[in-house]
Amino acid sequence: MNIKNRNNMKPNYIFEISWEICNKVGGIYTVLASKAKVIQEQFNDNYILIGPDVWKETTPNPDFIEEPDLLSDWKAAAWNEGLKVRTGRWNIAGKPIVILVDFTPLFSKKDDIFTKLWEGFKLDSLHGQWDYIESAMFGYAAGHVVESLSHFRGNSDLVTVAHFHEWMTATGILYLKTSAPQIGTVFTTHATALGRSIAGNGYPLYENLKNYDTVKMAEKFNVRSKNSLETIAAQQADSFTTVSNITALECKQFYNKKPDEITINGFDEHFIPKGRNFTEKRVQARKKALEIASKLTEKTFADDTFLIINSGRYEFRNKGIDLYIKTLGEINKNNETDKDIVAFIAVPAGHGEVNRVFTTGEKAEGTSKYLTHYLWNPQEDPTLQEAIRNGLNNTANDKVTLVFLPAYLDGKDGVANYSYYDFLIGFDLSVFPSYYEPWGYTPMESIAFKVPTITTSFAGFGEWITKHYKVKHEAVTVIHREEGKDELAINDIKTALLHHLSAGNNADTKKEAEAISKQLQWNKLAKHYFNAWNHAAQRASGRATIEAPSYIPQTRQVDVSIQKDRPQWKKILIKPVLPKELEPLKELAYNLWWSWNTEASELFASILPDQWETLEFNPVKLLEQLSSFDHKRLMNSADFMKNLRNVHQTFKAYMTDKKNQDKTSIAYFSMEYGLHVSLKIYSGGLGILAGDYLKQASDSNKNFMAVGLLYRYGYFKQKITYSGDQIAESIPQKFTQLPLIPVRNSNGEWITVKIALPGRSVIAKAWQVNVGRIPLYLLDTDIEENTMEDRTITHLLYGGDREYRLKQELLLGLGGIRLIDKLNKKPDVFHSNEGHSAFIGLERLKNLMEEYKLDFESAKEVVKASTLFTTHTPVPA
Repeated sequence: MNIKNRNNMKPNYIFEISWEICNKVGGIYTVLASKAKVIQEQFNDNYILIGPDVWKETTPNPDFIEEPDLLSDWKAAAWNEGLKVRTGRWNIAGKPIVILVDFTPLFSKKDDIFTKLWEGFKLDSLHGQWDYIESAMFGYAAGHVVESLSHFRGNSDLVTVAHFHEWMTATGILYLKTSAPQIGTVFTTHATALGRSIAGNGYPLYENLKNYDTVKMAEKFNVRSKNSLETIAAQQADSFTTVSNITALECKQFYNKKPDEITINGFDEHFIPKGRNFTEKRVQARKKALEIASKLTEKTFADDTFLIINSGRYEFRNKGIDLYIKTLGEINKNNETDKDIVAFIAVPAGHGEVNRVFTTGEKAEGTSKYLTHYLWNPQEDPTLQEAIRNGLNNTANDKVTLVFLPAYLDGKDGVANYSYYDFLIGFDLSVFPSYYEPWGYTPMESIAFKVPTITTSFAGFGEWITKHYKVKHEAVTVIHREEGKDELAINDIKTALLHHLSAGNNADTKKEAEAISKQLQWNKLAKHYFNAWNHAAQRASGRATIEAPSYIPQTRQVDVSIQKDRPQWKKILIKPVLPKELEPLKELAYNLWWSWNTEASELFASILPDQWETLEFNPVKLLEQLSSFDHKRLMNSADFMKNLRNVHQTFKAYMTDKKNQDKTSIAYFSMEYGLHVSLKIYSGGLGILAGDYLKQASDSNKNFMAVGLLYRYGYFKQKITYSGDQIAESIPQKFTQLPLIPVRNSNGEWITVKIALPGRSVIAKAWQVNVGRIPLYLLDTDIEENTMEDRTITHLLYGGDREYRLKQELLLGLGGIRLIDKLNKKPDVFHSNEGHSAFIGLERLKNLMEEYKLDFESAKEVVKASTLFTTHTPVPA
């Protein structure tokens, strides 16, 4: 089909790009996850989602089902373009195709990218903080992915539209505008950065909306770059949408652009259990909620206790948590009910481990009587402080009990252990008195599960209900909020809440809730997305005839197996065996004590004196060279055998005294150790100092251990070419010829540690080098379990770019502490030799908060008091 003659502008391919693809953060995740199945029914596998490869755990991402062979022919081409991607499917209904993008390689190019975006679009990135930079690089990389895959398909008649959600992806629109203008673009803002900031800081948003100077307010709240990106994306996209008429007013004011389409949020009913299963889940959830409240308060609650919930994103004022607590305080203070109310606040907040009342039965006291999980900073938490101010004390005499659940309800939080939907189903009422709520997924989800809800006129959902539905049975109560009149709103919320409490489990209300939710399902609302995509395709088609770049024909890899008579090479390692009389030589060779003991070093030098220097004074390598003739020669030498016995006895006596080491234990971390010329894990003075520390600690019989990295290539060897150029030659170390001992657990398994990098875990195995009485543990990533890129992390000392060095420092700091934990060591003091191992403090901080239930400030003091830091070359921060 000729592009010029297109009349039907329905796209052939749809890309949706979001920071929340396979990355659950907030409501956009729910929008995309619940909508995907309906879109797939129209586009099948021509519907592709693109998200950031940011999974930071050492366990697999439960949302992502990786399929390395998916789009494999394109991935080879993408790799050559510098794109680092993984392909698979989102673990949701329909399992749509997902491409996860590792955008971190763009960090080193960010200045050039921002310069280009300034010159091309006047995008002001100067004031962007790290959250802005990170998101901008993801959006830019995602745009490149869309361009690359679209070009690779190689059919210029195919219509492609890329839909970018929120400012976190918007740089992708600008990328496509210049690099692939034939691709239609859609931008959806789910909330404006400036509107959220104004509301969250207590300023009257809606009353003064038309009077706000966008530039001044954006600067005031430090969202200038985000607002600049949103504004330019809204103006440059072929189709611009938002989620409600309320947010459309903000767009008009802050972007000077009205949305082309209102894409209100929908829901997919497949999440909702049916019939008997629904009833059983409700009973189980109620039982769990009452059990949690009982353990916190030591109070028994009746089965018909009134259960209410507030949930969502932790924005204290914007989400109306303040009014929710004040309403509960009013009811409790005035004894306005004889029936017990258990009120949950289920919003993710910075938290540590599970409250000990649920694990050891310890009595909950102070702020812990509200909490299912300990908060990192309870003294500064607005929810706890507001509860205390409003007299919600969770005593036996209180009719209102408040429970704060600050963990994600993902089925494994440690207390509820239900998913959010499986927990929500057990409640009698949900309350969301939001001040700033562009749409309001939580009240919509609530009625889908037949739980009546209270929302406000400031929520997009509340505005939609008021405009489209006449509520007869209070399934949805829309509280009218006005600027500066919180007391009126609190009174209205209280009236509605008490009405539901007295009405009980009303069948008509539940039926009405179900009926309303059916009007908000994606099979009725997806048409707004189709409209936006068709509009974008129509606008882009005019550009495609002029600026469409040449396409690369798609190729497919064909594997052909040809049988030939050729040798199959295999690696064989031969372990040298010494006669029993000479076995002490091996024990000595595998402990670097010999290197600073004159008699021991002279003993080794006397074995093959002509080769000792050629062998780099390496006794392990030396022993490999010995023939059976050499064995006999040595055993027949009375002087040699006498010297061997004397040196071995001296060594054994030296090592026996280890049992008298100090009780205080020290863990020492360094990027390099200069112990001996044959062990190339040092570069200069820093390493020589570290090596001398270990030797002196051994001689002083200190309770000392050290951690570092094992470099495959050590340091480079410098050469001068005939033309006078300096070149670096990297020669691999043969680990079998070094005094390295695999570190194994009680089952004989090689001990490994994991650290998380974007979208993957890096595994490092541990080696031990004995430095007299001191164990030095070295981490090595050059193993088959890792990707080729990650195997290089421990290839070179001080090699590569900043990202390479950062990975090494993460491995040394995080991996080093994890290794110590696996060894069941409990050092009293942690010494960082230079800043390379600074991450040990963060890992220890996390461990103290999780394992010992310390709050952040206490954990910080423990780390500070037990950490020693030595700097050799101070540099600017």
